[in-house]
Amino acid sequence: MRLAICNETFGDWSFDRACEYARSCGYEGIEIAPFTLGPDAGSIDSRLRQETRSTAQAAGLEIIGLHWLLAKTSGYYLTSPDEDVRRRTGDYLADLARLCRDLGGRVLVLGSPQQRNLLPGITHETAVQYAADVIRRAEPVLADLEVVLAVEPLGPQEGDFLLTADAARELIRQVDSPWCRLHLDVKAMSSESKPIPQIIRENADLLEHFHANDANRRGPGMGEIDFVPILRTLQEIGYGGWVSVEVFDYEPGIDKLARGSIEYLRDCLAKIA
Repeated sequence: MRLAICNETFGDWSFDRACEYARSCGYEGIEIAPFTLGPDAGSIDSRLRQETRSTAQAAGLEIIGLHWLLAKTSGYYLTSPDEDVRRRTGDYLADLARLCRDLGGRVLVLGSPQQRNLLPGITHETAVQYAADVIRRAEPVLADLEVVLAVEPLGPQEGDFLLTADAARELIRQVDSPWCRLHLDVKAMSSESKPIPQIIRENADLLEHFHANDANRRGPGMGEIDFVPILRTLQEIGYGGWVSVEVFDYEPGIDKLARGSIEYLRDCLAKIA
């Protein structure tokens, strides 16, 4: 397991300052929210893509991929009954895959609850079919670039679509592609009825990426969730991917969120070594 952090954690810091600080804390990777680079993927030109990739590399960080894929965009929706909207959204996911690859990443985390929540009159079952249609439209580009789209279940505090890992598995089953896999998030899993280690074990076959945070929306170690059994379970299933810190409550400040999170995770890893 390698430790990473999401770049929006650093607020209005420049990207080079964020990268240098993240590496000084001990992180090896950084995950990017596209809206921190531009209003949409098309506005992020080749110069900025190369500059962003080079800046991370110079700091000793690997750009691992993108998340918040549809946040702060307009005209895209994962579960829309409008075929044209689904076509545009599928095309945009393909554009994001190209951006991800240009930056040196290989994973797209598909969360973005405000662009996937159930619309009036649409059942969850039908919404899954619409979402599968969108992802299948992007699948040829994902396959060509070898970029994995990782479907992220989110808890009820975020929305009403794909609230459990089981629901996400059904969407992945319908897409039926090796380039569509599963992302798990500790905060989201904490809202399920199953224990977090059980969810991880049940989904070991599909697990592509992992976010570390607490149910209180802060970093790992800043709430009541014990990460020792979580990290032990990841180790037991042979997970060799990234554990990426993602927070939503920035009140503790950048230093506490970034340095405090990795220090806690390292302490937990030491206990299971």
